Amino acid sequence: MAKTTTEKTSKLTSLMNFIREAKAELKKVTWPTRKQIWYWTLVVIVFTLCVSLYLGLIDFLLAWLFSALLG
Repeated sequence: MAKTTTEKTSKLTSLMNFIREAKAELKKVTWPTRKQIWYWTLVVIVFTLCVSLYLGLIDFLLAWLFSALLG
């Protein structure tokens, strides 16, 4: 069944209201500065490297242990 004009208008109005409200909410956001972004990016990279080294060391030690035990 075809949609009526009021249903189409209602959906369009709802979409426009959503976009308007989303825009208003984005204006309230406190965006990080460029310096903060670089700092937290470096923190994530360093943390990732530390975890990678830790897991790599554990993997190496367990592989060595099992190869020594199993022959």
